[in-house]
Amino acid sequence: MTAPHVPSELRTPRLLLRAPRPEDAAAVHAAVQASLPELRPWMVWAQEPDDLPATTQNLQAAAERYAAREELRLLVWTADGRELIGSSGFHALDWRVPKGEIGYWISSAHIGHGHAQEVAGALTTFGLDTLGLRRIEIRCDSANERSARIPRALGYTLDATLRHNAVAVDDPARLRDTLVFSVVR
Repeated sequence: MTAPHVPSELRTPRLLLRAPRPEDAAAVHAAVQASLPELRPWMVWAQEPDDLPATTQNLQAAAERYAAREELRLLVWTADGRELIGSSGFHALDWRVPKGEIGYWISSAHIGHGHAQEVAGALTTFGLDTLGLRRIEIRCDSANERSARIPRALGYTLDATLRHNAVAVDDPARLRDTLVFSVVR
């Protein structure tokens, strides 16, 4: 299967999901900086976050990968597009299967309002119905209970617990387990 046309925006009842742009760097940088205490236990990139110029370069590269359908990162905004809430999208895309993995993070100011579940649910429907994906995965650290609740709530199946498959991002002396959830069609 070749990569289908993908719109640059998706909407949920409360949110705007939009392909990244370099001019979003200030909003992304501020949200990451404000959320580091919550992100550092789980995200490799949060250990040494980008400065503003590197964030701009990162978003430029993400926009290019989006245009090439290699990775579909989406920035999550309030419905009016004024406040950044987080980031999500499809990673590890393989159009031959076709399959992808949904990742997500929500800024600290917006945690606990169901935004990650709303986004993951919308992307699951979009991935299966519009992109024609046959498999979608959500992976998370087994200790990240908040993140693991989302695929369970959306009806994903726990396929595996990959035991000691990675070094803990916030403690290189500790190994971590990864939960692999999937939905297939």
